Amino acid sequence: MTAYADLDLTELTTAIRTGQLSPSEALEGHLARIDAVNPSINAVVTRVDEAARERAAAADAQFVAARAEGRDLPPLFGVPLTHKDSIPTAGIRTTFGSPLFKDNVPTASAVLIDRLQAAGVNSTGKTNVPEFAAGSHTFNPLFGTTRNPYDPTTSAGGSSGGAAAAIAAGIQPVGDGSDTGGSLRTPGSFCNLIGYRPSHGRIPVVSALNPWTWMSRQGFLARTVADIRLLMRAVAGPHPAVPGSLPVDGSYNEPAVSALENLTGVRVGWSTDLGLGLPVESRVLDVIAAHPQTFADLGAVVEEAVPDLSDAEEVFQATRAFDFATAYADLIDAHRLEIKDAMVCNVDKGTALTFTDFKSANAARARLEASQRVFFATHDVLITPAVQVAPFDADLEFPTEVAGVLTPNYLDWMRAATTISATGLPCLSVPAGFTPEGLPVGLQLVTAAGNDALLLRIAEVFARATGYAQKRPVI
Repeated sequence: MTAYADLDLTELTTAIRTGQLSPSEALEGHLARIDAVNPSINAVVTRVDEAARERAAAADAQFVAARAEGRDLPPLFGVPLTHKDSIPTAGIRTTFGSPLFKDNVPTASAVLIDRLQAAGVNSTGKTNVPEFAAGSHTFNPLFGTTRNPYDPTTSAGGSSGGAAAAIAAGIQPVGDGSDTGGSLRTPGSFCNLIGYRPSHGRIPVVSALNPWTWMSRQGFLARTVADIRLLMRAVAGPHPAVPGSLPVDGSYNEPAVSALENLTGVRVGWSTDLGLGLPVESRVLDVIAAHPQTFADLGAVVEEAVPDLSDAEEVFQATRAFDFATAYADLIDAHRLEIKDAMVCNVDKGTALTFTDFKSANAARARLEASQRVFFATHDVLITPAVQVAPFDADLEFPTEVAGVLTPNYLDWMRAATTISATGLPCLSVPAGFTPEGLPVGLQLVTAAGNDALLLRIAEVFARATGYAQKRPVI
């Protein structure tokens, strides 16, 4: 049988459900892999080995009983999985990458975790994040820096960088995460994975203070689109406390084989600078330069085209500032000197928003929505670079320039992702090749609201045709 570290989620669940691999054996493969590779990448920061072993032993017995009685098992039965350290998980320390929460053990889990566990996941610990998940490079004063399995001197991205590094290193086949300004797409690109940010409402996020929040999403990182679909079938669906959460539909059903053969008739808008003149590193441009032809060879109609995204920056900045202030203003008031400056500045910006700011941002969002509606009337997908840079020196706080253009703010180098966040549209990063140094580069795919099925189909056709996602790092 294929070694644990090489199994995709679909393969792992099949092996467990058919008895080729017991839940305890899967767990021991997972823990052994953490022991082997985590010292060099620092992806997993909290472990609950003994509690996980007890759950695995119970699952072993459940498997025997279910087989004897002819009962089916949950879809993710026995799968060991660490969770992002900013997603509350009952009974497992959840620190948000902050010393203020170094001993925090939640008594209740996020909806995402509850649904994963109901589907059979064995929760084994936590993966690293930036402090309060703010930023696209994973480091914090509590656990230090997560490093890229393809080159441990470089960043794994963030804020779901710990999850991405864990998957790329074979610790687990998939990982949960969240994405406000690229926190699934950037680590997906940096670690040669698919980083999927779904349509608003696909995965409900309960917030007592801000239930109408729309820009931040929870989603998944994986090596294959099939694994993304399997996860989403387990967790997608409405929640009574979340306005706008979507009903279950067929978006995550496995497509017919014929739908995965090509992209005949798919209308692609291609842009390397999002129509905004965004700087992009030459080594990123060199990697993706061949892919308009790749999509054309797969049957798509490709043209250089992009919606008017000029209002996106205002929408992103105002919405993010308001969301951060809503979540963290009280904490900043109490612990201002104990939290990183960038986080404090973000929250202060939110608390300083005025009626005029809100009015202007709402008008900008309306124009942005109208622009994307016009674009997707004549195009099926927008394709851009996922990140403007390749994985950078892990000892940096953030890249201070991109292609010779200064980026003095830690958000400035992320605009390929933050611009799309402002649209609210479903999007993902998909592996697109490697720099001469062997560092991964991803493409960003964006479709109209609710069109997640098409988004995943396009990504799957591209991934199968190119094979980049199959190249694993040597650690």
